[in-house]
Amino acid sequence: MTRYLLTLEYDGAAYAGWQRQKNAVGVQERVEDALGTLLGQKTVVYASGRTDAGVHAEGQAAHFDAPRALEAKRFVYSLNALLPDDIKARSLIPVPDDFHAQYSAKKKTYSYKIYVSETPSPLRRARFFRIAPPFDFDIFEKALEMTEGEHDFRSFGNTGSSQKTSVRTIYSAGAVKNGGEITAYITGNGFLYNMVRVVAGAALAAAKGRIALKDIADMLGGAPRPIKVKTLPPHALTLVSVEYDIGDRRS
Repeated sequence: MTRYLLTLEYDGAAYAGWQRQKNAVGVQERVEDALGTLLGQKTVVYASGRTDAGVHAEGQAAHFDAPRALEAKRFVYSLNALLPDDIKARSLIPVPDDFHAQYSAKKKTYSYKIYVSETPSPLRRARFFRIAPPFDFDIFEKALEMTEGEHDFRSFGNTGSSQKTSVRTIYSAGAVKNGGEITAYITGNGFLYNMVRVVAGAALAAAKGRIALKDIADMLGGAPRPIKVKTLPPHALTLVSVEYDIGDRRS
């Protein structure tokens, strides 16, 4: 057996999240079915983490075991021929037998996209969350930056997480602006259930003047989440990348 790291890109709009489910279709099911066809046996795929229903990925990482050595470019081409148009493989590399897509991950980066407009934009509705002005970009960016470092993020998580601790380290958090479009980026060693969407929601509440920056500092100190801080919708969230310390093993 040879273990491989598979990097995937997908549009999550049609799926009930990453995980295979009994009563809905997850991205995992589509990937496992395609791999099973190519490898001629049932194949289980382990992702870096579950993405929720409607969430997208530019660089979801997953591993699987193959019964034989694979030629990466040819295999990716064949796999993409079997996968639906909204899920595609980007790369394949061999990894050590003890590698695990979830537990070996060092950093993950997510993005959340917002656009500021008085009127809805049909061309942005699938990837952006619309807000009406006023919106203070400087406050939004500062609110995100406040989350950098090691904190107990229990006030930023939602029920549904099975993780034992709510302490996480955020290596960088900020935003870029392009006209009325704003993209928030957050990189950390791990995230609680819905944590990125709540962090973005808290920063948005501050940028709209609904809460003060001090409220975010209080949340980082363990204070309850203010009622005006919402969990933002999933369709504007994307898993950008997952980083590992495995060197250059491209084949």
